[in-house]
Amino acid sequence: MRLRWTFAGLVALACGLAWAQAPSPRPRITGVSHLAVYTSDPAAAASFYADQMGFAKLPDPESSQGVRYALSPTQWVEVLPLPPNAGINRLDHIAFTTDSAEGMRKFLAAKAWKVPSSVQKGSDGSQWFEVLDPEGNRVQFIQPVLKPIDAPRAVGRHIIHIGIVVHSREAEDAFYRAILGFRPYWFGGAAEGRIDWVSQQTPDSRDWLEYMMVAPGPVTDITQQRLGVMNHLSVGEISVQQVAEKLLVPGVLTGRHDPAPKIGHDGKYQLNLYDPDDTRLELMNFKPTQPACCSPRTAPDPEP
Repeated sequence: MRLRWTFAGLVALACGLAWAQAPSPRPRITGVSHLAVYTSDPAAAASFYADQMGFAKLPDPESSQGVRYALSPTQWVEVLPLPPNAGINRLDHIAFTTDSAEGMRKFLAAKAWKVPSSVQKGSDGSQWFEVLDPEGNRVQFIQPVLKPIDAPRAVGRHIIHIGIVVHSREAEDAFYRAILGFRPYWFGGAAEGRIDWVSQQTPDSRDWLEYMMVAPGPVTDITQQRLGVMNHLSVGEISVQQVAEKLLVPGVLTGRHDPAPKIGHDGKYQLNLYDPDDTRLELMNFKPTQPACCSPRTAPDPEP
């Protein structure tokens, strides 16, 4: 029997084949989820994140050895025990929220990015998976389960950005911008003609990832303290000055911190605090006080 195709039938077949071959759309990346760091002293870390910063101390659904210090249902600091022979690096991974972990895994696989064979599931019902970015940083995409958080004393409710050491802006952009769709926000440097910080917002929020630029090649002067400055998180504030008035009282803070708030090169007030293993927690105003140096902002500022 010979098949007879009408013009309408051929068009329908072609459209069906095109639909079947169309790549899956990227699930939304709805902001920063967390920064996961190591500690050499869990009791000291608890004192910093829970007692001094006011975050809620919770079990870690991803690791029975870890602790989650939450400031909202979708954002936290994950603190893990220091592995043997860890060296000076205290960063384990960075993480972003998505509305579909499995969808994101399939999206990256379709882009020929190396992904695990399946998502993992936490004890709270959350789903996540990890990949490596072009410079080998572990990056997690998590679909969280929203549960109320009781943290009335938290110094803030919103992690507005996380920062990591980056050697090649171009290499990292190939992943974060070209594939994932992060948007430029601001870049600047400590001196004329230098680019030390490159910030780009997640595609579906105003949270951002900050490249902390380090020249390519061997780094001979790196220290644990310097790494802790660069691999950091930032909590947004309406007024850093008002928060500082409460924190910078004798007896409140036991660790290293700035003596007073200051205005950064981006025009925003900030106050830097450090956990017992030198990871920096930066308090930063949502809005600038004065114009930024170096480049204009190309996306809206975060909001409370």
